[in-house]
Amino acid sequence: MSGTMRRFILHIDMNAFYCSVHAAEQPELYQGKSTGVAGSVELRKGILVTSSYEARARGVRTGMTVRQALQLCPELILISPDFDLYRKYSKGFLRIAGNYTPLVEAMSIDECFLDVTGSGQFGTPLEIAETIRARVKNELSLPCSIGVAPNKLLAKMASDMRKPDAVTVLRRREVPSLLWGKPCQTLYGIGSKTADKLLRLNIRTIGELAAADERILSERFGVYGAWMKRAAHGIDDAPVQPLSDAAKSIGHTTTLPADLTRSEQFRRVLLNLADQTTRRLRRQGMMCSTVQITIRDPMMKTITRAAGLSAPTDATDDVYREAWRLMQANWKEGQPVRLLGITLQNLSPKNDTAVQLDLFSFEETPKRDKLVTVMDRLRDKYGEGAVLTAGMLGDDPSSLIRNKKVRGTSLEKDFLRGSSKEDENRY
Repeated sequence: MSGTMRRFILHIDMNAFYCSVHAAEQPELYQGKSTGVAGSVELRKGILVTSSYEARARGVRTGMTVRQALQLCPELILISPDFDLYRKYSKGFLRIAGNYTPLVEAMSIDECFLDVTGSGQFGTPLEIAETIRARVKNELSLPCSIGVAPNKLLAKMASDMRKPDAVTVLRRREVPSLLWGKPCQTLYGIGSKTADKLLRLNIRTIGELAAADERILSERFGVYGAWMKRAAHGIDDAPVQPLSDAAKSIGHTTTLPADLTRSEQFRRVLLNLADQTTRRLRRQGMMCSTVQITIRDPMMKTITRAAGLSAPTDATDDVYREAWRLMQANWKEGQPVRLLGITLQNLSPKNDTAVQLDLFSFEETPKRDKLVTVMDRLRDKYGEGAVLTAGMLGDDPSSLIRNKKVRGTSLEKDFLRGSSKEDENRY
């Protein structure tokens, strides 16, 4: 594509997605009512993941405790998360988007970018956006906001301007009048910490950022500083990148219900994490060569430590052993931990990966692989709890990562990579 060719980018943002999905599924219970999805509806200290627009009108906000939300809105209906359902509807709106361009970049379970530059046969970019919004409403009973702009940055900003259920166009020439008076943190890509640093430079608004000395910004922020100045002028050259079939890494983290301090507690958590990350690895037909762990303490200090493996693997035991070794090397007995995670890196297709078999285990390895395959099939058919080792059993949140119905994140996109038979049957 020529660098001077005009682009047309859409950003689709599903409004109050989790609550809207439940309203679409059971309108008689939830449509038009104040609802909230909470990870632990039984515990009043549980955190609200999202809320409906009716609840937001009463002051309810994401991140509040259930107790706080109920004080503001006593009639709030609390719903337990159902990630199987969310994934089903996510595939639904992405399928609709994909009818108008192959250039669809899923950013999360509830938002995506589309490049419709070459989609003139379906109408103007505004007409395409209106058609998609109407189809999502009619076919899925979900509201969505769509931004139309010449780049991803402005398309994202446009979709945030009018919610719910609206289409908004934002042109570069409108940036000074519509955006320059807003705080820096409202610019897509600038977080609160960066906004605080800009404030110390007396840069409060997007307009002041646009007028700032690029040399000073580069000295303070490096290449990010130059990007911020360009972004403040509405300039963004980033392409829309469809999700590749191969993930670059596979990871899981779990926040613990209380600060754990004992080794036997960590062993179970790491074993569950290793189990699910390698399950995902095998589903994608991949192997990993690096294991990374994440440790966060009660003061929110986070460290990551990684180590290369002697040979690529997709086996739970191999990943667990390396994760536990890293844990022992970077944690002391009695030291409290709030969050643990395992990430598998340096991935390669199993069929293309040469594995050096150990002289003393080369006969056992094929047997082990066959057993793992059988166990995976049983769990695919009967659920993740069908076959477990004793070490995985427990009541801490790490066991919840086996439950695909209640466990998930808005950013996880495994379910969009190459539909498996399990996916086809489910959706």
